[in-house]
Amino acid sequence: MSAPLLTPDLIGKLGRLDLVARLVVEGFLTGLHKSPFHGFSSEFAEYRQYIAGEPVNNLDWRVYAKTDRHYLKVFTEETNLRATLLVDCSASMDYTGDPARPAKKAYAAYLAAALTYLLLRQNDAVGLVTFDEAPLAMVPARSMRRQLFQVLKVLDDLPRGTGTRLGPVLHRVAERLQRRGLVLVLSDLMDDPQAILGGLKHFRHMGHEVVVFQILDPRELDLDFAGEVEFEALEQPGRRVRLEPAHVRGEYRGRLDAWRGELRRECRRQLVDLVEITTDAPFERGLGAYLRKRRRMY
Repeated sequence: MSAPLLTPDLIGKLGRLDLVARLVVEGFLTGLHKSPFHGFSSEFAEYRQYIAGEPVNNLDWRVYAKTDRHYLKVFTEETNLRATLLVDCSASMDYTGDPARPAKKAYAAYLAAALTYLLLRQNDAVGLVTFDEAPLAMVPARSMRRQLFQVLKVLDDLPRGTGTRLGPVLHRVAERLQRRGLVLVLSDLMDDPQAILGGLKHFRHMGHEVVVFQILDPRELDLDFAGEVEFEALEQPGRRVRLEPAHVRGEYRGRLDAWRGELRRECRRQLVDLVEITTDAPFERGLGAYLRKRRRMY
Protein backbone atom coordinates (compact mmCIF):
# COMPACT_ATOMS: atom_id res chain seq x y z
CA MET A 1 0.00 0.00 0.00
CA SER A 2 1.30 3.46 -0.82
CA ALA A 3 2.04 6.01 1.89
CA PRO A 4 -1.09 7.65 3.35
CA LEU A 5 -2.00 11.01 1.87
CA LEU A 6 -2.90 12.55 5.20
CA THR A 7 -1.00 11.63 8.36
CA PRO A 8 -2.34 12.52 11.84
CA ASP A 9 0.45 15.08 12.16
CA LEU A 10 -0.52 16.83 8.91
CA ILE A 11 -4.22 16.71 9.72
CA GLY A 12 -3.51 18.30 13.10
CA LYS A 13 -1.94 21.24 11.27
CA LEU A 14 -4.92 21.62 8.93
CA GLY A 15 -7.28 22.15 11.85
CA ARG A 16 -10.68 22.58 10.17
CA LEU A 17 -12.86 19.50 10.53
CA ASP A 18 -14.81 20.06 7.31
CA LEU A 19 -11.60 20.36 5.30
CA VAL A 20 -10.06 17.33 7.00
CA ALA A 21 -13.15 15.19 6.43
CA ARG A 22 -13.31 16.03 2.75
CA LEU A 23 -9.59 15.50 2.13
CA VAL A 24 -9.44 12.19 3.99
CA VAL A 25 -12.43 10.74 2.18
CA GLU A 26 -11.92 12.15 -1.29
CA GLY A 27 -8.13 11.87 -1.23
CA PHE A 28 -8.01 8.21 -0.32
CA LEU A 29 -11.39 6.54 -0.75
CA THR A 30 -13.11 8.14 -3.73
CA GLY A 31 -14.06 5.41 -6.16
CA LEU A 32 -13.46 2.55 -3.70
CA HIS A 33 -17.06 2.36 -2.51
CA LYS A 34 -20.02 3.06 -4.70
CA SER A 35 -23.19 2.00 -2.94
CA PRO A 36 -25.53 -0.02 -5.19
CA PHE A 37 -28.39 0.30 -2.72
CA HIS A 38 -31.29 2.64 -3.18
CA GLY A 39 -33.33 3.91 -0.28
CA PHE A 40 -37.05 4.40 -0.21
CA SER A 41 -39.18 7.44 0.40
CA SER A 42 -41.88 7.90 3.00
CA GLU A 43 -41.96 11.49 4.21
CA PHE A 44 -41.06 14.71 2.38
CA ALA A 45 -38.33 16.71 4.15
CA GLU A 46 -37.03 19.52 1.91
CA TYR A 47 -36.04 20.65 -1.57
CA ARG A 48 -32.49 20.85 -2.83
CA GLN A 49 -31.12 22.10 -6.11
CA TYR A 50 -30.65 19.49 -8.82
CA ILE A 51 -27.06 18.69 -9.85
CA ALA A 52 -26.46 17.78 -13.50
CA GLY A 53 -26.14 14.04 -13.99
CA GLU A 54 -28.31 12.99 -11.04
CA PRO A 55 -31.41 10.77 -11.55
CA VAL A 56 -34.51 12.82 -12.35
CA ASN A 57 -37.03 10.59 -10.54
CA ASN A 58 -37.69 13.08 -7.76
CA LEU A 59 -37.58 16.28 -9.79
CA ASP A 60 -40.52 18.53 -8.91
CA TRP A 61 -41.85 19.65 -12.27
CA ARG A 62 -44.39 21.99 -10.70
CA VAL A 63 -41.58 23.95 -9.06
CA TYR A 64 -39.74 23.95 -12.39
CA ALA A 65 -42.82 25.36 -14.15
CA LYS A 66 -42.98 28.22 -11.67
CA THR A 67 -39.28 29.02 -11.28
CA ASP A 68 -37.61 27.60 -14.41
CA ARG A 69 -35.17 25.85 -12.05
CA HIS A 70 -34.71 22.17 -11.26
CA TYR A 71 -35.24 21.07 -7.64
CA LEU A 72 -35.26 17.57 -6.16
CA LYS A 73 -37.58 16.40 -3.39
CA VAL A 74 -35.65 14.96 -0.42
CA PHE A 75 -37.34 12.50 1.91
CA THR A 76 -36.49 11.66 5.52
CA GLU A 77 -36.19 7.93 4.77
CA GLU A 78 -34.21 8.30 1.55
CA THR A 79 -31.28 6.44 3.02
CA ASN A 80 -29.38 3.16 2.90
CA LEU A 81 -28.97 2.82 6.65
CA ARG A 82 -29.07 4.77 9.90
CA ALA A 83 -25.70 5.20 11.61
CA THR A 84 -24.99 6.64 15.05
CA LEU A 85 -21.53 7.78 16.11
CA LEU A 86 -20.70 7.65 19.83
CA VAL A 87 -17.66 9.81 20.69
CA ASP A 88 -15.94 9.53 24.08
CA CYS A 89 -15.14 12.90 25.68
CA SER A 90 -13.94 11.61 29.06
CA ALA A 91 -10.81 13.14 30.57
CA SER A 92 -8.57 10.22 29.57
CA MET A 93 -9.27 11.06 25.92
CA ASP A 94 -7.34 14.33 26.32
CA TYR A 95 -4.04 12.44 26.60
CA THR A 96 -1.24 12.58 24.06
CA GLY A 97 2.25 11.24 24.62
CA ASP A 98 3.80 13.46 21.97
CA PRO A 99 2.94 17.08 21.08
CA ALA A 100 3.35 16.17 17.39
CA ARG A 101 0.41 13.77 17.65
CA PRO A 102 -3.24 14.68 18.22
CA ALA A 103 -4.77 13.81 21.57
CA LYS A 104 -7.07 10.79 21.49
CA LYS A 105 -10.16 13.00 21.58
CA ALA A 106 -8.96 15.12 18.66
CA TYR A 107 -8.15 11.97 16.71
CA ALA A 108 -11.65 10.65 17.45
CA ALA A 109 -13.17 13.93 16.24
CA TYR A 110 -11.24 13.82 12.95
CA LEU A 111 -12.18 10.19 12.37
CA ALA A 112 -15.84 10.85 13.26
CA ALA A 113 -15.91 13.82 10.87
CA ALA A 114 -14.52 11.70 8.03
CA LEU A 115 -16.99 8.89 8.74
CA THR A 116 -19.86 11.40 8.77
CA TYR A 117 -18.76 12.88 5.46
CA LEU A 118 -18.52 9.42 3.88
CA LEU A 119 -21.87 8.22 5.24
CA LEU A 120 -23.72 11.31 4.05
CA ARG A 121 -22.13 10.99 0.61
CA GLN A 122 -23.75 7.55 0.46
CA ASN A 123 -27.17 8.97 1.37
CA ASP A 124 -27.01 7.33 4.80
CA ALA A 125 -28.54 8.95 7.86
CA VAL A 126 -25.99 9.96 10.50
CA GLY A 127 -26.46 10.83 14.15
CA LEU A 128 -24.00 11.71 16.91
CA VAL A 129 -23.79 11.17 20.67
CA THR A 130 -20.96 12.58 22.79
CA PHE A 131 -20.46 11.31 26.32
CA ASP A 132 -18.30 10.99 29.41
CA GLU A 133 -20.04 9.58 32.49
CA ALA A 134 -23.36 10.29 30.77
CA PRO A 135 -24.54 11.43 27.33
CA LEU A 136 -23.52 15.07 26.74
CA ALA A 137 -24.87 16.05 23.32
CA MET A 138 -27.14 14.21 20.91
CA VAL A 139 -27.71 14.94 17.21
CA PRO A 140 -30.59 12.80 15.85
CA ALA A 141 -29.80 10.81 12.71
CA ARG A 142 -30.67 12.57 9.45
CA SER A 143 -29.55 12.12 5.84
CA MET A 144 -30.08 15.71 4.71
CA ARG A 145 -27.17 17.80 3.45
CA ARG A 146 -27.16 20.24 6.37
CA GLN A 147 -26.57 17.30 8.74
CA LEU A 148 -22.82 17.53 8.09
CA PHE A 149 -22.83 21.06 9.52
CA GLN A 150 -24.82 19.94 12.57
CA VAL A 151 -22.46 17.07 13.36
CA LEU A 152 -19.26 19.03 12.71
CA LYS A 153 -20.51 21.87 14.89
CA VAL A 154 -20.61 19.49 17.86
CA LEU A 155 -17.32 17.75 16.99
CA ASP A 156 -15.58 21.11 16.61
CA ASP A 157 -16.28 22.03 20.23
CA LEU A 158 -16.03 18.81 22.24
CA PRO A 159 -16.06 19.53 25.98
CA ARG A 160 -13.41 18.48 28.45
CA GLY A 161 -15.19 15.59 30.11
CA THR A 162 -14.81 13.98 33.50
CA GLY A 163 -14.77 10.26 34.28
CA THR A 164 -15.84 7.25 32.24
CA ARG A 165 -18.94 5.11 32.78
CA LEU A 166 -19.12 3.60 29.34
CA GLY A 167 -21.35 0.65 30.19
CA PRO A 168 -24.30 2.71 31.55
CA VAL A 169 -23.95 5.22 28.69
CA LEU A 170 -24.18 2.45 26.08
CA HIS A 171 -27.32 1.08 27.74
CA ARG A 172 -28.95 4.53 27.76
CA VAL A 173 -28.18 5.15 24.10
CA ALA A 174 -29.34 1.64 23.11
CA GLU A 175 -32.74 2.32 24.68
CA ARG A 176 -33.11 5.41 22.47
CA LEU A 177 -32.16 3.75 19.19
CA GLN A 178 -35.32 1.85 18.42
CA ARG A 179 -34.66 1.46 14.71
CA ARG A 180 -31.93 -1.02 13.78
CA GLY A 181 -28.82 0.43 12.21
CA LEU A 182 -25.06 0.80 12.53
CA VAL A 183 -23.45 1.94 15.79
CA LEU A 184 -19.89 3.30 15.67
CA VAL A 185 -18.17 3.76 19.04
CA LEU A 186 -14.98 5.88 19.22
CA SER A 187 -13.30 5.54 22.63
CA ASP A 188 -10.16 4.44 24.44
CA LEU A 189 -12.41 1.96 26.35
CA MET A 190 -10.73 2.89 29.64
CA ASP A 191 -13.35 1.21 31.79
CA ASP A 192 -14.29 -2.19 33.16
CA PRO A 193 -14.42 -4.62 30.20
CA GLN A 194 -17.49 -6.45 31.47
CA ALA A 195 -19.43 -3.18 31.87
CA ILE A 196 -18.48 -2.15 28.32
CA LEU A 197 -19.37 -5.53 26.88
CA GLY A 198 -22.73 -5.50 28.63
CA GLY A 199 -23.56 -2.25 26.82
CA LEU A 200 -22.35 -3.59 23.47
CA LYS A 201 -24.48 -6.72 23.95
CA HIS A 202 -27.49 -4.44 24.41
CA PHE A 203 -26.94 -2.97 20.94
CA ARG A 204 -26.55 -6.42 19.42
CA HIS A 205 -29.71 -7.62 21.18
CA MET A 206 -31.57 -4.70 19.59
CA GLY A 207 -30.37 -5.85 16.16
CA HIS A 208 -27.68 -3.17 15.56
CA GLU A 209 -24.40 -3.76 13.76
CA VAL A 210 -21.56 -2.47 15.93
CA VAL A 211 -18.04 -1.22 15.13
CA VAL A 212 -15.81 -0.13 18.03
CA PHE A 213 -12.75 1.99 17.34
CA GLN A 214 -10.42 1.69 20.32
CA ILE A 215 -8.14 4.74 20.10
CA LEU A 216 -4.95 4.67 22.16
CA ASP A 217 -1.73 6.66 22.25
CA PRO A 218 1.43 4.61 21.45
CA ARG A 219 2.92 5.61 24.82
CA GLU A 220 -0.02 3.94 26.56
CA LEU A 221 1.00 0.67 24.93
CA ASP A 222 4.75 0.66 25.47
CA LEU A 223 5.20 2.94 28.52
CA ASP A 224 8.35 4.11 26.75
CA PHE A 225 9.50 6.89 29.07
CA ALA A 226 13.09 7.50 30.14
CA GLY A 227 14.14 8.22 33.71
CA GLU A 228 11.83 9.08 36.58
CA VAL A 229 8.37 10.30 35.50
CA GLU A 230 5.39 11.72 37.38
CA PHE A 231 2.06 10.31 36.19
CA GLU A 232 -1.32 11.92 36.83
CA ALA A 233 -4.69 10.18 36.78
CA LEU A 234 -6.65 12.38 34.34
CA GLU A 235 -10.01 11.18 35.63
CA GLN A 236 -8.97 11.49 39.29
CA PRO A 237 -7.60 15.06 39.61
CA GLY A 238 -4.80 15.44 42.13
CA ARG A 239 -3.84 11.76 42.12
CA ARG A 240 -0.20 11.52 41.07
CA VAL A 241 2.55 8.95 41.33
CA ARG A 242 6.28 9.31 40.60
CA LEU A 243 8.24 6.27 39.46
CA GLU A 244 10.73 4.87 36.96
CA PRO A 245 8.71 3.23 34.12
CA ALA A 246 11.49 0.70 33.49
CA HIS A 247 10.79 -0.85 36.91
CA VAL A 248 7.08 -1.53 36.19
CA ARG A 249 7.03 -1.87 32.40
CA GLY A 250 6.84 -5.65 32.36
CA GLU A 251 3.94 -5.89 34.80
CA TYR A 252 2.17 -2.96 33.11
CA ARG A 253 2.34 -4.58 29.69
CA GLY A 254 1.13 -7.89 31.11
CA ARG A 255 -1.98 -6.27 32.61
CA LEU A 256 -2.56 -4.23 29.46
CA ASP A 257 -2.36 -7.34 27.27
CA ALA A 258 -4.83 -9.17 29.53
CA TRP A 259 -7.30 -6.24 29.39
CA ARG A 260 -7.07 -5.93 25.62
CA GLY A 261 -7.26 -9.69 25.16
CA GLU A 262 -10.51 -9.85 27.12
CA LEU A 263 -12.01 -7.08 24.99
CA ARG A 264 -10.98 -8.84 21.78
CA ARG A 265 -12.37 -12.23 22.80
CA GLU A 266 -15.70 -10.90 23.98
CA CYS A 267 -16.16 -8.63 20.98
CA ARG A 268 -15.58 -11.58 18.66
CA ARG A 269 -18.09 -13.62 20.66
CA GLN A 270 -20.73 -10.88 20.37
CA LEU A 271 -19.99 -10.27 16.64
CA VAL A 272 -18.78 -6.76 17.40
CA ASP A 273 -16.01 -5.42 15.14
CA LEU A 274 -13.16 -4.12 17.31
CA VAL A 275 -10.73 -1.86 15.43
CA GLU A 276 -7.60 -1.05 17.44
CA ILE A 277 -6.01 2.22 16.33
CA THR A 278 -3.15 4.30 17.71
CA THR A 279 -2.95 8.05 17.22
CA ASP A 280 0.11 7.74 14.98
CA ALA A 281 -1.87 5.63 12.46
CA PRO A 282 -3.44 7.03 9.27
CA PHE A 283 -7.13 7.88 9.55
CA GLU A 284 -7.91 5.80 6.48
CA ARG A 285 -7.61 2.68 8.63
CA GLY A 286 -10.80 3.58 10.43
CA LEU A 287 -12.63 4.30 7.20
CA GLY A 288 -11.46 1.00 5.74
CA ALA A 289 -12.89 -0.80 8.78
CA TYR A 290 -16.26 0.86 8.17
CA LEU A 291 -16.23 -0.20 4.50
CA ARG A 292 -15.47 -3.82 5.42
CA LYS A 293 -18.38 -3.80 7.85
CA ARG A 294 -20.67 -2.25 5.22
CA ARG A 295 -19.81 -4.95 2.68
CA ARG A 296 -20.60 -7.69 5.17
CA MET A 297 -23.94 -6.07 6.03
CA TYR A 298 -25.05 -6.34 2.41
